[in-house]
Amino acid sequence: MPFIKVMIHFIWSTKNRAPIISKELKPLLLTHIKDNSIQKEIFIDCLNCVEDHIHILVSLGIEQTIAKTAMLIKGESSFWVNKQNIIKQKFEWQDDYIALSVSQSAIETVRKYINGQEEHHKKKAFTQEYDEFLEAHGFNKNSFS
Repeated sequence: MPFIKVMIHFIWSTKNRAPIISKELKPLLLTHIKDNSIQKEIFIDCLNCVEDHIHILVSLGIEQTIAKTAMLIKGESSFWVNKQNIIKQKFEWQDDYIALSVSQSAIETVRKYINGQEEHHKKKAFTQEYDEFLEAHGFNKNSFS
């Protein structure tokens, strides 16, 4: 049996960064993502969201890819929210996402960062945070919407 530990920090926003993840929706959405991920054998270490985006720390399984994992979580969770009629408008995630590898030595720092999203975003808007992530990791901002 192979021993694999590939940790990925995913970040994506709602379509057009719409602030549609309400205080009522948030716990339902996070619980659903966790429960559905267990069924799909996606190993979520931690996750958290605020009104317009989500952070998820995932340990990839032996046959999982970054793209497939993001697609499964995003597609199923938006389908579920819309099916439940929890919010009045259509719920959609943006097409783009950020996926960053996380070393073993940084896992606890990333967990604290994800778990502290509410406090973090009292000081910094998601747009600023997103741009900083792109710049810090050498991505071309112009290729993202």
